[in-house]
This record gives sequence, structure tokens and C-alpha cells, in this order.
Amino acid sequence: MKKKDIKILLVDDEPDILEIVGYNLEQAGYHVTKAENGKEAVKLAIKVKPHLIIMDVMMPEMDGMEACEKIREIPELKDTIITFLTARSEDYSQVAGFEVGADDYIAKPIKPKLLVSKVKGLLRRLKDEELENSETLTVGNLQINREEYKIIKDGITIVLPRKEFELLYLLASKPGKVFTRAEILDKVWGNEVIVGGRTIDVHIRKLREKIDEDVFKTIKGVGYKIELNGD
Repeated sequence: MKKKDIKILLVDDEPDILEIVGYNLEQAGYHVTKAENGKEAVKLAIKVKPHLIIMDVMMPEMDGMEACEKIREIPELKDTIITFLTARSEDYSQVAGFEVGADDYIAKPIKPKLLVSKVKGLLRRLKDEELENSETLTVGNLQINREEYKIIKDGITIVLPRKEFELLYLLASKPGKVFTRAEILDKVWGNEVIVGGRTIDVHIRKLREKIDEDVFKTIKGVGYKIELNGD
């Protein structure tokens, strides 16, 4: 996919951020759409269907957390990558962001060149996916469709945020494999993307809640393992 075809939705209530960040992303070759609050972001996301959303947390009318939750409920936007751009406490923002379905977190203030580098890392997998062959894994009564990013359990489709899906697919694709944190971060997030230490733990917990504990035990029971304590 060419850069000019990659659509980025930039959301912030500060005009300076929209202008500076937007300018640098456009100079890097991306197609940028801008919104000033979460409510406007949801509407534009439905209309534009961006590949990446960079969104502030604290905004009027609707904050970034609520906007992220609403976007994650829209099936057409299930593949959209969402990262928060915020000056709030890293510990709170990262965990809260992952809870509502965000893929990453970028702290303010940030240098334009570093931001563009982060964006390249976040979007890197778009190119990788064009080269991947379609594949469906079956684990017990769970079907994991890699091509359509779809989980089917007992005939019922379960929609997962992109990172949760990729983590689940990774665990289910390597029988007997014990994954280290470094391996998971590299395979799921990419080694160009910097994420917090709690990222994997939060995503594992959300998977347990969404596909239910019995199914998760089934995956582990047939040899799909994860090692969370160190490399």
C-alpha cells in the first residue's frame, strides 16, 4: 500500500497540535483528516474509514476514551489502528487506553520526527498483511479466521480489537511454544513500536473476558502457552 493511500484521522482540540502534527504527517506523504473532538472523530471515522487514528484523550463534547469505545463498536472500523496522543500520566493513560481498545500510546510533548517514526511503526503491518496468506485456525469450538480478522465460537462471531486478535492468533498458531514478552511485542506490536510493560497483561485479561475462561483454558490445554515473567 502506498503512503498516499494511507488515511490518518488526527483528533485534538488544540489547533496548534492539529496544524503541526497534521503538517508533518502530510509532508511524510499520508492523507490526513482532522477533527477537534471525540464526537466529530466518530462521525469522520465512519465516513473516512481511516487506517490509523491519532487521538487526544482530554477533549470537549466527547473525550478520547469514549470515542475509542464507540469506534471499536463499529464493525467497519475493526481494522483501524488507534493510538492516543496525550499529556496525562503514562501509567493511567496507557492502561485505560488499552482497556477501551487502543493499540498504542504516544506521550506529549513529542518531536515531529519521532511521531512520524512511530506512525511508520504502527502502519508497518499494513504492508506485511498484503503478503500474508489467508488461514483459519480451529481450536476446540473456536475458529480464528486470519484473513477476515474474525473469531467464531459455536456459530457466534466475536469481534476483537486488532491487537487482541493478533495476540490470540499468535498463541493459537504455535503448539507447545512458550512466548517471552520480547517475542510477543515483536510479533504483535513490531519492534519499531514502543509500548508499556503492562500492555501484554492487559490484552491477555481482555481476551479471557471476551472469549471466556473455558475457551482460553482449551487453547492453553493443547499446548498454547505464554510466559509473562521476563524474557
